[in-house]
Amino acid sequence: MTGRVVVTPDLDGLSHEAASLLLGLMGECRGDVSVVVSGGSTPARLFSLLASDQYRGRIDWARLHLFWADERCVPPESPDSNFGNAHRALLSKVPIPQGNIHRIEGELPPEEAARRYEEDILSCFEGTSLPAFNLIFLGIGEDGHTASLFPGCEKSWKSERVAVPLYVEKFKSWRVTLTPTVINSGARVVFLVSGRSKAEIVSRILGDKGDETAFPAGLVKPINGPATWLLDQEAAELLSK
Repeated sequence: MTGRVVVTPDLDGLSHEAASLLLGLMGECRGDVSVVVSGGSTPARLFSLLASDQYRGRIDWARLHLFWADERCVPPESPDSNFGNAHRALLSKVPIPQGNIHRIEGELPPEEAARRYEEDILSCFEGTSLPAFNLIFLGIGEDGHTASLFPGCEKSWKSERVAVPLYVEKFKSWRVTLTPTVINSGARVVFLVSGRSKAEIVSRILGDKGDETAFPAGLVKPINGPATWLLDQEAAELLSK
């Protein structure tokens, strides 16, 4: 077992659970709160929820700093941009200061984008070479990737850098991603996983006979305590009770 598991009835329940976790964290912390978000369809529901009347007014946006786990090397207006999707669903609808939004500049050459993102992060965590985000939300692909750490990119997994560029052969495209070193230093790491298409990979990582070390997501082992897996019923259907 590579983490703590919470099963919710559906994507909506999972998103409310994640939103409540964020609210609780902001209540516990003094000062600024650093949160890393991911791309994909599952976080999109969380973004919409945080922008809704139910949650928007309960978050102290001036204290919240948002970062991204990874980004495709595309302009922010591209439909493939993780930042762009978050901006449309959330950032454009809430009073978060512009200086609190720390995006990966995917329109730049990959190495430059990674370097500038790394510099931005380290400037927010002065006095340390290893940033410790308060909360990191991750997803998982059907192939076991998380952030932009894909099977076959093992060299990037072992980097001591904060962020690295990498070419994903599967998609014939460049991306920038946080490294496992940084992810595993997060105070809280939470996977958001929904849908029946994720059930097999969830079972392979979290099941009784799991082979988590075969997948990037299974190698996420935070030093501050086990990761939390927020699953909906479909994603958890192959796990034993």
